Amino acid sequence: MGPTAELAVIGGSGLYALLDGATEHEVETPYGPPSDVVTVAEVGGRRVAFLPRHGRDHRYPPHLIPYRANLWALRSLGVRQVLAPCAVGGLRPDLGPGSVVVPDQLIDRTSGRVQTYYDRGAVHVPFADPYCPDGRRTLLAAAAGRGVPAVDGGTVVVVEGPRFSTRAESRWYAAVGGTVVNMTGHPEAVLARELALCYSAVALVTDLDAGLTVGESVTQEEVFRVFAENTDRLRGVLLDALAALPTERDCACGHALDGIRLPFTLP
Repeated sequence: MGPTAELAVIGGSGLYALLDGATEHEVETPYGPPSDVVTVAEVGGRRVAFLPRHGRDHRYPPHLIPYRANLWALRSLGVRQVLAPCAVGGLRPDLGPGSVVVPDQLIDRTSGRVQTYYDRGAVHVPFADPYCPDGRRTLLAAAAGRGVPAVDGGTVVVVEGPRFSTRAESRWYAAVGGTVVNMTGHPEAVLARELALCYSAVALVTDLDAGLTVGESVTQEEVFRVFAENTDRLRGVLLDALAALPTERDCACGHALDGIRLPFTLP
């Protein structure tokens, strides 16, 4: 029996709610259930799994998302390449609401999250470049094809949340080289690498972070509103990228575990 899906999107349900012929799959993992059932549909002749990161009813706050179960569930279905849309705050004045960034780096500022599958044994995966280069190129080309200006590269600062940043924190993140700030990009990216998956993020700026503005600070209402206004645009980019992802992987992501003795068998 072949894989149920080869590609995946981890993101909001609005990104794939209108796909035809979708089937739902409940997946059990050693780390409990994923955020929700996994929906599988065909996109551009490819079988694609869709998983709402926070659950369809947004039940999981950023720090309690079952990240390990989510990535394990996708790999167990046959997924080897993942696209990860996310909402972010801009840390540069030129990155206002509606801007799109395809990041190439990540800074982890979370605390207390379980961020590895390897709780025993010496397993140290390379993570110098957190995002798949092939996935990044594909996303950038898809954005260009849709006439969506996308910033090529940038650093995502991932904070613990669920609160937004103080103005001082926001200015600090920008000063150390951050491009955008987010609450879900870690440990999602590193867990994907620990499973030798290709993982590529595409970030939609919903607001200028607190340190770049005066007066009112960031609100949840504003973030949700801007993301909803850009859902159709982001959906188009993702669907085009899914159809164009390489059918054969020749990047380093798939070799992340080469030469390492694992304490368990991967799905």
